[in-house]
Amino acid sequence: MSTSGQGIGYTGEDALEEYISAHISPEGELLRKIYRETNLMQLNPRMASGHIQGRLLKMLVTMIRPERVLEIGTFTGYSALCIAEGLPAGGVLHTIEINDELEDFITSRIRLSPYADKIRLHIGNALEVVPALGTGFDLVFLDGEKREYPDYYDVVLDCLKPGGYILADNTLWDGHVAEQEYDNDPQTCAIKRFNDIVAADERVEVSMIPIRDGISIIRKKITNE
Repeated sequence: MSTSGQGIGYTGEDALEEYISAHISPEGELLRKIYRETNLMQLNPRMASGHIQGRLLKMLVTMIRPERVLEIGTFTGYSALCIAEGLPAGGVLHTIEINDELEDFITSRIRLSPYADKIRLHIGNALEVVPALGTGFDLVFLDGEKREYPDYYDVVLDCLKPGGYILADNTLWDGHVAEQEYDNDPQTCAIKRFNDIVAADERVEVSMIPIRDGISIIRKKITNE
């Protein structure tokens, strides 16, 4: 659930974001429709991934070629469709949304996609749903409630295969993680704690991309690596 249309990587310059959008692969008509309807019909529409981040997600999924993917934080389904677009034949995405009022919006849009059969929507608290889905995930896209990020981490790492990846969204939180005036903000504090936990965890290696609100790419090491 990204919260900023610009983010750290763009230093607030709309022109640069427009330039990037014009020089990457198009998002497709259904994705444009979902993004437009999200902005018209939903509160906090900036939580939708959008064109730039959506194409990055699709590219990363295509590169990793995961068979089982977990997403925490479906929102209106934009990122789920981008992930599903990149899945190989037989790949499945389990996506979890806590807000049951979004279920009809999500399912009605996913139904229009040629990738609908790759998506399994779960409505509920991810901390309760994830353990019931079992282990063996190759990739996790973490984009849920920011104050829960530290709690999500242990749960998703346990269900991830060695060599698998976590893509954690919003880990720069519009730059607030580096600004002292936000040290008492609950969401900023939780993301900073999450980043500290990941950086200190010898079971993983991590890199950060300063796109929009920041995406951390976390790889679970293979035993004895």
